[in-house]
Amino acid sequence: MSLPSQEYKKCIAQGKITFDDNQQASLYALDQLFNEILFADVPHSEDKNRAALTPRKLGIYLWGQVGRGKTLLMNLFYQSLPNGVGARLHFHHFMANLHKALNKMTGTSDPLKQIAKNMSQDVRVICFDEFFVSDIADAMLLGGLIDALFDEGVYLVVTSNIPIEDLFQSQLQKERFKPTIALLNRNLHSFELSGAVDFRYRLPIDQAIYFTKKDVLREKIVLALFQNSEKREQDIFIHGRAIKTLSTSEDRAWFDFSSLCEGPRSSDDYMALAERYNHIVVSDIPKLSNEPFEHIKARGVEDGAIGSGETGARKVYLGVNDDAVRRFISLVDECYDQRVLMYFHSEVPLDALYCSGSLKFEFRRTLSRIMEMQTSAYLSMV
Repeated sequence: MSLPSQEYKKCIAQGKITFDDNQQASLYALDQLFNEILFADVPHSEDKNRAALTPRKLGIYLWGQVGRGKTLLMNLFYQSLPNGVGARLHFHHFMANLHKALNKMTGTSDPLKQIAKNMSQDVRVICFDEFFVSDIADAMLLGGLIDALFDEGVYLVVTSNIPIEDLFQSQLQKERFKPTIALLNRNLHSFELSGAVDFRYRLPIDQAIYFTKKDVLREKIVLALFQNSEKREQDIFIHGRAIKTLSTSEDRAWFDFSSLCEGPRSSDDYMALAERYNHIVVSDIPKLSNEPFEHIKARGVEDGAIGSGETGARKVYLGVNDDAVRRFISLVDECYDQRVLMYFHSEVPLDALYCSGSLKFEFRRTLSRIMEMQTSAYLSMV
């Protein structure tokens, strides 16, 4: 058992990462939180970062642009904990588990408090990656659960691309989420990782995974993956819905973009795919850039079960490809989180795949993760 900062130094010595002064305050805070959780004692120190955990709070919120080391630091913290002390989940998984737990508690009074109590009996700290709230129904559930978790003394370590104050920024129901924002601000130390460099874009290419010529994809990837055991163009079923494959073989599958991302798919589907397959090929990805347009929102259509005020009260800016783009982002997130080997084909170069549209902010993370997927460090964890 060692402190996150000690694991950080080991990674530097092994050449896996580069020292970044912008990460040190948050790394120090993670050390302090580690000691508090395990020993109920934060050692005194004259370190310049000692103010990081004054006053005492119940967790840490790491935010900043993609590739600045948020997930790296959270993972070092989680991996430093003894078995059984913490749980680490992608935020989509966290919410999926919450919905499943709620479905089992029909008729239970105050189910969120009971779920929080159950979680507190299993772990002392929950780490979840890519905190992002876009659905008002999920937002209200999340606020109630986090409040209950804090009441139970559960610690949180969270990563996000945006500061706490900007969560749910563009939603009409922002006002309803303000109590949760205040709750997070009261209980989490917030650190911006503000380095100027996206470290993923400096990583070496150890294995090419993105191709602009389909025959090269076939020659270098498809033939090697499927060889003589492939089953061509058959449907697989995920949550009762068919998805057409171009080829499958044991723990690997080849899809075209349309089949995976242009139909009625959800993050639950992509979780299931990432659990079933260790290798996923996605070909025929079109140029995803598009100019946004606007329409009048119909009540209840886009914000889940809780209504959003009067019909036509809000203009929503979308692009013609953005539903598919959002699904593609979710697919890459799930595969990255579960360390699936992915391969891509598009006639458009990666840096030109999505240059304009309403999801440019979210898509930066996707580009960054695809870059990391081609490195030996990622491949070694598959």
